[in-house]
Amino acid sequence: MGVDRSRMPAVGDDPTFRFPAIVRHRLANGLQLRTIEHPGLPIVTFVLQVDGGSGADPAQLEGLAALTADMADEGTGSLSAIDVSDAFARIGGDYDVDVAPDATTFTLTTMTRFAGRGATLLADIVTRPSLRQDDFDRVRQLRLDRLKQLKDLPPAVAERAFLRLLYGSHPYGHLSIGTDGSLQRMVRGDVARFHASTFRPSRATLVIAGAMGHDDLAYVAQQAFGSWPGGASGTGSVAGTGGERLAAADSIEPPTAGAPRLAIVPREGAAQSELRIGHLSARRDTPDYAALLVMNAVLGGQFVSRIMLKLREEKGLTYGARSGFDWRRGRSPLLVQTSVRTAATAEAIRDTLDEFEGVRGSRPPSAQEMALAKASLTRGYSRNFETGPQVARSVAQLALYGFSDSYFEDFIPKVHAVTADDVTRVAGEYLDPPRLTTLIVGDHAAIADSLPSLGLGEPRILSAAL
Repeated sequence: MGVDRSRMPAVGDDPTFRFPAIVRHRLANGLQLRTIEHPGLPIVTFVLQVDGGSGADPAQLEGLAALTADMADEGTGSLSAIDVSDAFARIGGDYDVDVAPDATTFTLTTMTRFAGRGATLLADIVTRPSLRQDDFDRVRQLRLDRLKQLKDLPPAVAERAFLRLLYGSHPYGHLSIGTDGSLQRMVRGDVARFHASTFRPSRATLVIAGAMGHDDLAYVAQQAFGSWPGGASGTGSVAGTGGERLAAADSIEPPTAGAPRLAIVPREGAAQSELRIGHLSARRDTPDYAALLVMNAVLGGQFVSRIMLKLREEKGLTYGARSGFDWRRGRSPLLVQTSVRTAATAEAIRDTLDEFEGVRGSRPPSAQEMALAKASLTRGYSRNFETGPQVARSVAQLALYGFSDSYFEDFIPKVHAVTADDVTRVAGEYLDPPRLTTLIVGDHAAIADSLPSLGLGEPRILSAAL
C-alpha cells in the first residue's frame, strides 16, 4: 500500500492508561506500606517518605531537616560513611535523598536478589544513624561552602529572595539548604532531637515497587522496618529542638499582604537580568488542578506557550522563559522565570504582565492553544511510569497528598474535560495581576531609568546574602 507523504498522519485518541495495582499494608509500629508489582527488570525500588521536609525546620534553624537527612548515610552502628557507601556498592544500590517543603524522601534501587539486604541497610541508616560529631562538622561545613558558591549563581539568589518575598517568615519561606546564620547556629544535638521527633514510623510511608509478589515485598519490609520503634507522635506536627510542638507548614496560612510589587537584588555589571514574576496561588489538592495545568500550558508551561513565543520567538529577548506552579500541600507559588539581556529587562517584564492579563479573559485561549496545551500534558503521559523507580516515587506522591489509588488513571480524562471557559475561570480566580511580585537580580544602575514606566512603584532593594 502506498503512503501519502503530502499529508501528516492522523493523530489518534490517547490510549487508555492503566496504573499498576497498589496494595496497602500497615505494620504494627504504624508504618504505612504500599507495594506494587513491577515485572520486567529484576530490580526493586524502596521509597521511604517521612512527613516533614524543609517546612518543618524550626525558626532560626532553617536547613535542619536537610542537614539531618544528609547525616543518614554518614554511618550507622559500627559502619562509617565509607562503610555505608561500600555496602551500597556491593549490592549495586542507587541511593538518593530529597528534602522538599513537605516531606523528606529516601530512595534506594537495587537488584531483587539483594532486596532484603538493601531494605535492611536503608532502615539502618534512616532509623538508626550514628550522628557522630565529626560527621556533623564535616557535613555542615560542606553546606556552608555550598552556600558560598550559590551566592555567585543568579538563579539561586533569585530563588531564595523570591521565596522570602512571597512567604515572609512562613515555614515555606526558605531554601532547604538554610542560611549561613542558621547553619552556624546548629549543633549536633539539634540534629539528634529533630531526628528523634520526626523520623517515626507513624509519620512515614514506605513504597516498594519491584519484580516480586506483593507478599514477598511486604515480607521484606516487615523484616527490615518492623523493629523501628513506634511513638506517640502523629502526622501534622513535629517537635521543635526545645520540645515544643510545631504546626505543619501546610496548616499555617501565608501572609496575604506585604510582598512588594517590585524588588531588586543589585548585581553590578551583570549582562543579564534574572527575573521571577508571580504570587501565591492554589494548593496541590485543589479540585481545579487539571484546569490550572492547562491554563499554565497556554500561559508559559510549554515551548509554544504565549510567554515563550512573545519573549523568545517574537522579540528575541531570551533563550527561554517558562511559567509553572511550585506545588506543595499549602499555598503554592505560580511564577514565571527567565533571564533576559539587561537592556530588555523592563520590556520583558511588561510583556509578561500583559500575558497574565490576557489569559484572564481579554485573550481567551483559542481552540488550537487548547489542543496544544492538552497534548503537552497527555501525549507521553504514560512515560512518567515506565520504570520501577518512577512508579514508586509516583505512589509516594499519592501518599503525600492523600490522593486515591486511581488518581493517575483519572488524570488524562480530567485534562480532556477542561474547556476554554474553565481556563478563563481559573485564571480569573487564581491569577491576580495587582498581587504579582516582580523580582530582578541584575544591574540596578543600568535599568533604573526604565523601571518607573512599569507602574509597579518604588523597588525594594534586597541583599544577595544567603
